[in-house]
Amino acid sequence: MAGSTRYPGVYLEETAGGARTIEGVATSIALFAGWTPRGPDDDARRVESFADFEREFGGLDARSPLGYAVQQFFANGGRVAWVLRIKGTRGRALGPTDAGFHRALLKRFGPGSMTDRIDLYNLVCVPGLTDAATLAALQAECRRRRAFLIVDADPEATVERMASDGTAGLTGPDASYSAIYFPWVRAADPLQSGAMRAFPPCGFVAGLMARTDVNRGIWKAPAGPEATLSGASGLTVSVSDPEQGRLAPRAINGLRMLPGIGTVVWGARTLHGQDDRASEWKYVPVRRLALFIEESLYRGTRWATFEPNGEPLWARIRLDVGAFMHALFRQGALRGSSEREAYFVKCGTETTTRDDIDQGFVNIFVGFAPLKPAEFVILRIRQAAGRAGTPS
Repeated sequence: MAGSTRYPGVYLEETAGGARTIEGVATSIALFAGWTPRGPDDDARRVESFADFEREFGGLDARSPLGYAVQQFFANGGRVAWVLRIKGTRGRALGPTDAGFHRALLKRFGPGSMTDRIDLYNLVCVPGLTDAATLAALQAECRRRRAFLIVDADPEATVERMASDGTAGLTGPDASYSAIYFPWVRAADPLQSGAMRAFPPCGFVAGLMARTDVNRGIWKAPAGPEATLSGASGLTVSVSDPEQGRLAPRAINGLRMLPGIGTVVWGARTLHGQDDRASEWKYVPVRRLALFIEESLYRGTRWATFEPNGEPLWARIRLDVGAFMHALFRQGALRGSSEREAYFVKCGTETTTRDDIDQGFVNIFVGFAPLKPAEFVILRIRQAAGRAGTPS
């Protein structure tokens, strides 16, 4: 302030702040793919309500589950979706059970595909798709785009079949980027005067995830008594407690009917979540929180691309990323009673070598202790009782 303090008083001066604010990305933008009665061929459009979908893609059509899934997404708390109309899929059902659809989808979801025109999406739904090879390809695409695939169980599956081979072909290296839900949901069909019809669960579940993200945070499991499915009137298969006990260890998320509550999601495991696998990506909220952190930090540190690669840059990155992680810690997203227990951020000579510098790379290591669902709550009850032969 040299030269400006000419008389006694209080002076203000604007200075550059310490940390650049890293904004958290949106967490529940859904991508729906399938056939619609009209709309742009092989191109995605953003919709923010079912009314938007009706104007762009023609609304509900009894021949395809896509419109219903989009409607169920918004009814359960979804706010933003992209819809990708796959042309050339007119078959017996005009939906994802046709072989032509599988080929069309695989052709269009590879690296450099039309989905790369979409800046950001986090949840992927292909309603009714059960082909393992196509789903495995979508798992890989979700890994590439830091998104999460919601898989529908086979509509004809039983508990016995799901427990024996319900995840066959779906538990490969990219399985943690997806979760499967069983069984299908019974709901009223507006096109059939409200008659009950079975629907794939992915639209309901995607909306529930969006609602949970807003109300509780992405680190909260989208399951439990709060995880009610709006518009659901029942399920195609009733799952009992013992049957749920068979499904959960095999990484199958059951939908349940709870008296006095309604239809709920009663599981939060990824397809990497089998008990015998002991994966660090066992739970849906842990995987989705990691994806949120990765995407937010990737976008929030792009300013460093053309900065000199040395300690001043590294210190600034540590400050920015540390502030972001501290904010998550303050929101209760991480486990631990102190920042040191909850997360760490490293960026310096221990992460970036001279060879990295020569190649133009800076490496940032971020570790965090996630909250995990308490799947089992054990109550230890000690009841006082009189001794034998002695009045109590």
